[in-house]
Amino acid sequence: MSRIGRNPITVPSSVTVSVADGIVSVKGPNGSMTRILPEGITLHQDGDQLNVDRLNDETAYRALHGLTRTLVSNMVTGVTEGWTKELEIIGVGYRAAAGAPGVLDLALGFSHPVKFTAPEGITFEVPAPTRVIVKGADKEVVGQVAATIRKIRKPEPYKGKGVRYLGERVARKAGKAAK
Repeated sequence: MSRIGRNPITVPSSVTVSVADGIVSVKGPNGSMTRILPEGITLHQDGDQLNVDRLNDETAYRALHGLTRTLVSNMVTGVTEGWTKELEIIGVGYRAAAGAPGVLDLALGFSHPVKFTAPEGITFEVPAPTRVIVKGADKEVVGQVAATIRKIRKPEPYKGKGVRYLGERVARKAGKAAK
């Protein structure tokens, strides 16, 4: 049995979970989320505990058992606490500013500032001009938005300038050897 899949998911009292026709719905203070359960994977609730079960021990079901448990657990965490991803901007003149609600203005060394519009359910915080915090209930979307912002100006290996995750180490290369 999957070591992750057999762990129960604790559901807080502020969250309601419903399972119908292979679709799990989670509602909480930060919003609501739905996901289709894979075929052969079932979810049942015992009080404030959710348990994920699989049909049998075939390889395909074993592979989806722990994954499904983690995805549902992330949904419960997202609607209660939410998810965040922090980015830092390094470079002379590189900065971020919060524009209109859901819009991030980035000055990253291009001839014009880049305006990044957040998808639904995502908010930006800019506590400092060189730091951006991406917040949302869906862990996958928060990570994708952070990766898309990072992709606008990846950290380069010679000076380390660009957008990077907070705490990310960038492998540095030696420059051209002088004669």
